[in-house]
Amino acid sequence: MNSFRDQDDQVRLKIVPPRQNDFLIRNQADLLSASNSVANIFTALLGGSAAISLIVSGIGIMNIMLVSVSERTREIGIRRAIGARSSDILRQFLIEAMVLSMLGGLLGVILGVLASLIINALFHWSAEVALDAVVLSPGFCLVIGVFFGAYPANKAAQLDPMTALPSD
Repeated sequence: MNSFRDQDDQVRLKIVPPRQNDFLIRNQADLLSASNSVANIFTALLGGSAAISLIVSGIGIMNIMLVSVSERTREIGIRRAIGARSSDILRQFLIEAMVLSMLGGLLGVILGVLASLIINALFHWSAEVALDAVVLSPGFCLVIGVFFGAYPANKAAQLDPMTALPSD
């Protein structure tokens, strides 16, 4: 605050030197700044929770794909024995990981829109779905599917057909 203003306020309010100002002057800019600060903190918290959710879902996709690879070693061995290249196996498992992540992302968007509609109906709050988030989510889902599906797909592609086939 301006020191001249403080002195004028002290004279007008009859504040004598041993006593301190017992009032606070705020304007709309102060309130807007505080509101923006709170909004930025909430945005950071939501972003952090979204990042944690993406990592957890990616790990879940990787675990599912690793189980799928271990259960389908015979199929992979047969495909490799009849001429499938490593790149074919890699592509198959990467596509499966991307489909899993896209389905999860689509389910998340549907649940988010439904939650927004329920909040609007029950509490009459203005809960809107951001169109840019809905548009960007498939891209993030594909990236998560490729990133976390790469290790299981590579593991499947590197399987030796002789060890993958049963020795009956």
